Amino acid sequence: MEFEEFATARTPALLRYAYMLCGDRELARDLTQEVLIPTLVKWRRVSRVERPDAYVRAMLTNEYLTMRRRKSPTTVTVSYEGIEELCAQASSAEAAYTERAAMMQRLSTLPARQRAVIVLRYYEDLSDAQIAHVLGCRASTVRAYATRALATLRVDMAPRPALVAQNGGGA
Repeated sequence: MEFEEFATARTPALLRYAYMLCGDRELARDLTQEVLIPTLVKWRRVSRVERPDAYVRAMLTNEYLTMRRRKSPTTVTVSYEGIEELCAQASSAEAAYTERAAMMQRLSTLPARQRAVIVLRYYEDLSDAQIAHVLGCRASTVRAYATRALATLRVDMAPRPALVAQNGGGA
């Protein structure tokens, strides 16, 4: 008997046995997979045993007992609701990353002093007087740079209206 035939025939029974041992479907799948890998590697030797299924079941039992003896669990049980929440968090993190990347792109289009004012004001949370000190100019100049930079950023962020074909004189 080849390993593939053995695995196809015996995996359902091994999964049931693993489930009965640990009481968790996902952990039972993991345990069974963890046992089938070395079984494949040692298949020549395992296939010569009188009852390969009993041998693999003993391997499964040993894997379960070893897993139970470990100080820290290697798996974390997560409900389907937990997975959905993690996926939602990942997509919101992706959206936040995309938004930050887009803002960095917009900032890179600003002149150097305007960009410095925006960064110092909104990322470093400095006052106009502190920014003026850093840049070596007056606070009124800082406010002028900020006004121009914000206007440019607003124009860049404004939704673009769809182009409408104008026909001269109507239909």
